[in-house]
Amino acid sequence: MTRLLIKGGTVVSSRGAEPADVLIEGNTILRVAAGIADQAAEVLDARGLHLLPGVLDSHVHFREPGLTHKEDLASGSRACAAGGVTSFFDMPNTRPAGTTRALIAEKKALAAGKSLVNYNFFIGAARGNLDELNAAKNLPGIKVFLGSSTGGLLIDDDVLLEGIFSQGSRLIAVHAEDEAVMREAASRVSSPTVALSERYRRRLHVLHLSSAEETVFLAEHRGPLVSAEATPHHLLLSGPEAYERLGTLAQTNPPIREARHGQALWKALLAGIIQCVATDHAPHTLEEKRRTYPESPSGVPGVETALPLMLDQAARGRCSVSQVAAWMSENPARLLGAQGKGRIEAGMDADLALVDLKKSKRVGEGGYQTKCGWSPYDGMRLTGWPVATIVGGRVVWREGTFDLTVRGTEIKIV
Repeated sequence: MTRLLIKGGTVVSSRGAEPADVLIEGNTILRVAAGIADQAAEVLDARGLHLLPGVLDSHVHFREPGLTHKEDLASGSRACAAGGVTSFFDMPNTRPAGTTRALIAEKKALAAGKSLVNYNFFIGAARGNLDELNAAKNLPGIKVFLGSSTGGLLIDDDVLLEGIFSQGSRLIAVHAEDEAVMREAASRVSSPTVALSERYRRRLHVLHLSSAEETVFLAEHRGPLVSAEATPHHLLLSGPEAYERLGTLAQTNPPIREARHGQALWKALLAGIIQCVATDHAPHTLEEKRRTYPESPSGVPGVETALPLMLDQAARGRCSVSQVAAWMSENPARLLGAQGKGRIEAGMDADLALVDLKKSKRVGEGGYQTKCGWSPYDGMRLTGWPVATIVGGRVVWREGTFDLTVRGTEIKIV
């Protein structure tokens, strides 16, 4: 069994950062300590670098099957590897939508053949598929759309929604943006879904918070049943500046709002009201995005840039690198039940991101791995970038070069 020794780096966790070597055997971390020597191991020199648990992106749309001109599992996983993301959780709004055990199994089989990083898939709630939601095995959760933009996956019936919460036990992830919210510009986010979560003692994960009002509501309903995520674009971009600069490239659901909302999201993230940073990576071609609104589709790409964006915020003093590790690795692994993921400890999976906190470059230098080929942050100079990504004990990407023989594995959910 092959051994890899990552030597001379600084290991980061939510508790802090300390110099340590990491010895890996096969796909498992064998030992974390200072001064490890192992003559049989291949050595990766990490002097001057920081080693983070690989990012778990709990919210991506890799478009396969059915929309692969925008992205597919191969290109999406390359983008992950280039961005320090070692595991992703894909959403069900593909064509056909992932609403049955058979369709989810097909997506897993596709990923097994082409994904460079680890993977799993949410199953989508739809009318008439409650039995499928509860019978499917080894999934992170059920995705419930309360917004009109998702077609056949729309759940706008309170009786149906209650049935989903009252039967079964797995996590429910909710896109809490319904017609009332859009008309009234007020947050329904959580009122019905949090009430159902509390009534049936059901874990609820609120996706892509975007408003100050949502953070206030969730602060009032803090507890072990409810968690939430924010995206880099809602944390870092603000209207009207983003719309003036990017036009329809900034169009996304939920929308990018005024600066006060991003400030409130940061406050909630630092306070633990929001526990995760995820990308909602939703790629569209430039041709599609440049259509006149409302013909232009909603969504922005993000897996390549999320970790550098957050490391840059750490460099600016807005947070710590340890907090980045918590928000992007430890907390997603814990909340989604991802076995063996999210921490650099003996016995854990060897999924790691080696980063240079001093490296400065512009977004888009050298191009993009995502098939859509653009970013809302294009040209922005960031400090703090991945330099190597390790999946299952193997270096899948290093300084722009991929090992295309590496394959991720299905994430086990406990």
